[in-house]
This record gives sequence, structure tokens and C-alpha cells, in this order.
Amino acid sequence: MAERKLLVLFGSQTGTAQDTAERIAREAKRRHFHCKVEALDSCDVANLINELLVVFVCATTGQGDPPDNMKMFWRFLFRKNLPPGSLCQLDYAVLGLGDSSYPKFNFVAKKLHKRVLQLGGNPLLPVALGDDQHDLGPDAVVDPWLLALWDKILALYPLPPGLEIISPDVRLPPKYTLHYLAEDSLHLDGGLLQPTAPRGIPSELHPFAAQMVSNQRVTAESHFQDVRLIEFDVTGSGITFRAGDVVMIQPQNCPEDVQQFCQLLRLDPDRRFVLKPTEPGTCLPALLPQPCTIRHLVTHYLDISCVPRRSFFELLSYFSTNELEREKLQEFSSAQGQEELYSYCNRPRRTILEALWDFPHTTCAIPPEYLLDLIPRIRPRAFSIASSLLVHPHRIQILMAVVRYKTRLSKPRRGLCSTWLASLNPEQGDVRVPLWVKKGGMKFPADPDTPVIMIGPGTGVAPFRAAIQERVAQGRRGNCLFFGCRQKSKDFYCQAEWEELVTKGFLTLFTAFSRDQEEKVYVQHHIRENRKLVWELLSSRSAHVYLAGGKAKQMPVAVAEALQSVLQMEGGLSPSEAEEHLTALERSQRFQSETWS
Repeated sequence: MAERKLLVLFGSQTGTAQDTAERIAREAKRRHFHCKVEALDSCDVANLINELLVVFVCATTGQGDPPDNMKMFWRFLFRKNLPPGSLCQLDYAVLGLGDSSYPKFNFVAKKLHKRVLQLGGNPLLPVALGDDQHDLGPDAVVDPWLLALWDKILALYPLPPGLEIISPDVRLPPKYTLHYLAEDSLHLDGGLLQPTAPRGIPSELHPFAAQMVSNQRVTAESHFQDVRLIEFDVTGSGITFRAGDVVMIQPQNCPEDVQQFCQLLRLDPDRRFVLKPTEPGTCLPALLPQPCTIRHLVTHYLDISCVPRRSFFELLSYFSTNELEREKLQEFSSAQGQEELYSYCNRPRRTILEALWDFPHTTCAIPPEYLLDLIPRIRPRAFSIASSLLVHPHRIQILMAVVRYKTRLSKPRRGLCSTWLASLNPEQGDVRVPLWVKKGGMKFPADPDTPVIMIGPGTGVAPFRAAIQERVAQGRRGNCLFFGCRQKSKDFYCQAEWEELVTKGFLTLFTAFSRDQEEKVYVQHHIRENRKLVWELLSSRSAHVYLAGGKAKQMPVAVAEALQSVLQMEGGLSPSEAEEHLTALERSQRFQSETWS
């Protein structure tokens, strides 16, 4: 009989695809499969030809790009020299997670499905297209698709004689067992908590502990939003970057939350433990020192301030000793209870810590070894680099809005990373922040004569500050910036810097201060007003156009429409020709955008 082995490979940017991959693995264990879950870039791709059964779970990011942890796999898979039948013994299924409000909805999943088919793979089901925009989220597609998938898989790999599917009422064993160390071994190897010496260029597994040099508020005290210009010293790290690149920062939980969590779960923050995998072949979590204290685990690893997912309530229900709490937890983890769960969790952005408060009887019964199954790890956050190495050698600067907003919960919601960074004061001692750099999506022209038109409202101006500094240092003059904010006196970032460059002839600047007059004025209004210049730069001087910024879904659309109207009014194109022309500029990378919602 064929060995009942399943490999689940995921490409995940925010953790949803990983969470779904782990859910599939739990369902596989209940069906007595030997199952392994790996990020696509961690698996040995060349070994795919020996696999018989694989489920791919992948998200789509940005403009139809693969997530960071599947980029190498993606390049390998699309190599021209792969023989057409190389995956002919592979049964596979692809589950995509996307957002239908983006033009390239689930692009990566669709393309992956097609490519594996080309290489001879045998699809068990059509590709599943999970959609964030659906009222019930991606689960609306995922739930029925998985039921169909297990029917197919069990037809090919029936249960061994005498074995039944493990009932959903039975709790599966944890991924790791946790062994507390005796109190007297406390100080023998306290040094193990120190991060290991950096190996090579800093990366997610080996971040560089950069010193924070300055942390300065750049919005007026009376302004509703706190925006910081933060500078890090990366001397000796080997980090290099270009305009358009991104710095990844690994945040941590605040001491008050850590203390609350430990009290709720009745954990001693100073207890030390080592982790052992329950099954051979399971890797230990990277970045966790061995041995480790509970405090270190909760501060640096467990994301207790994220919004809990359905899988959290499902696992929590197994620990519940209280009838009422257990019923509620089971409802939240059922397919029927998803609307209820959405109103409880996602709408008010309730955190894991707050949810644990709401289920006190269950929370104090959580066995510590299940913490790593229950709570996801803290993910790094990405920030556009807002400075150039040519102007600030060995330094990285970011322009960061402190995330704070209200929901119907009494306590305002706070962004984990921005709140933590904002709280750090380099004037009160040595402050270190774990970081590394990765290539950004934006590429600026290599030809010194190519002008650039940059459209960056709000903190979207960050990558353009890096680009302008870099280009001015190289003596390039064709720099045109459209900047928008609310009020000139309150959130006009880098005003003195821009005005000096305008005086020296290095920058053409258009500013839109939306709240400084009765009628709201935005960057797109200025693009239309200055259409002669924009058209001249585009048509005669082959300018590149860049757009960055977020918060509003409308902004990128409004800017695209303004650019199309320039092409119509100045270039004499019809509406459909203008749209096609803009698409062609995107394809040739002369129009690049990096927007987020």
C-alpha cells in the first residue's frame, strides 16, 4: 500500500496562508496521514519530483507578486529548462488566498496551478480562490473545498484497516513539549538568551540589533496623528540598500501586556524551559533561544496583540472546563459561527489578550506546551526606507505613522510595532532594534537623464525622500514631486529639505494641503492642473512615474484617472487608448505603484 504521506507547502505574507496550511495538517493527522508543513522557500524544491501528494496554500501580494517566503521557489518553478513531465507522479491541489478588490486577484495561485499542471502534475481539484472581501472571509471558499479535497484524497489513500478518522472532539497533541528547568540551574547559562553573532548579511533569522539614534515627532503637537522620523545606526552590519528598498523590523510586546498575559495564564515569567518537538522531523521555532524564559517567549515571540483567527478558538475550546465558555468557543470555530466571530473579533479588532480575558475559566486551564500552537509568532513589519546611504552613510531612516484608532471597544487600538518604536527613547540609553533590509518593489531609472514624477501623499513620500536624496547626490535634476497632506502647518513632512532643493533647482514640487481651504485639494488635482508639464515629461523625456501611499482605496484610482486625463487632454488619446497607454507604462515598469489599504 502506498505510504500515506502529505506535504503542505505555503507562501504567506501576513500569516493567513500559514494558519490555513496548519489547519490542513491538523485535518490530515485526524486522517492518520504523516504530514509535514513547510514554507515554500524552506523546502527542497528539487525533491518535489519524489513527492506523491502535495497541497499548496499561497497568498498573492502587491501587484500579483508571490509572498517573500516563496520567491526562490517561484523562480525555480518557472525555469525554462524544467522537463515537461517532471511532476507526473504528483497529485496536487492549490488553495489561493487573495482579495478581489485588487486587479490581480489570486494571481499567484492560478499561475502556480497552471505551471504544476504543465510539468505533468495531476490536479485533485480546481484551484480554490479564497477572497478576503467575502462576508465570511476566505473560509467561505476554503471550508467546502477542503471537504471535497479530503473525499478525493481518501479515495486515493483509504484509511488503513482498523483505523477511524480521529473525532473532532479529541484534542490533538501539541507540536512541542515544554520542559521546565529546575530552579537551581537558573544562572548556569543565562548567556544563552543573547542573540547569536550575526552570520553574513542580516536576515529574518539573523537580524541586526541596530542602535536607534533619534526618534523625532514630525507632526505638530496639535495634529491628530503622531508621525515619527526615526534613525538607526547600522555600522558594521554589512547592510546596503538602494532607494525603493524596505527595512524589516521585528517588534515586541509591551511589558504591561506581557505581565497581564502571565497573570491570566498563571505563568511565572522567570521560569526557564526547553522545547522538544513531539514528532521527529519537526523543526524547533527559529529565533527562540534554548533554554528560554517564559518572559522572553511572550515578549519576543507570541503575538498576543493580533486579532485571533478561527483556529485559536477551536484549540481553546478543548481546554475549556466551563460549559458556557466551551459552547461559545465551539460556535466561534464552527462554519455557522463565522459571522458571529467576525463581529466579535475582526470588526472591533479585538486582540488575543482581550479574548483571553473574556474566557477566564478556559484561559487559566491552557497547558503551557500548547502556547505555540495557539498563538502565532510576532511577524516583522515592513517600512519604506526614507533615506539614502549616499547622504546618510551607515544610517537607515523611516517615516512612521503611529497607528492608533478607535473601535467600539473602550480602549483605543494601537499598532504593535509603531507603538513600540514610538515608546523608545534613545536619549535615555542604548536602544536596540532588530532589523534587516530587503529589496523593495520600486526600481528607479539607471539612466541619469531619465526624469522621475513621484506622487507620494502622507507617509507615502518616504521612498521618494530616499530616491530624491540619492538622485541629488548623483547630480540628477529631473525630480518632480507631488506631495499631499492635510495642513501645511501640521503634517508637511520634510518641508525645509524640499524647499532647499527647490531653491537649488534640484526639485520641482507641487503640494496639496487638503484641509487648508474650503474645497479639498488633493495630489490628483495638481496632476490635472500641471498636465502640460506631466505630458511633456512623459512624451518627450520618457519620464518614469511612481505612486506610493495608502489609507484610502480611492487614492490610487483617483491618481490613475488624473494621469489618464493628462493623456487624453494633452496627448489627444481617446479614453480607452489612455487606459491602454497607462497599462503599457505599467508593463514596461515606467509606471510603478506601491499602495496599501
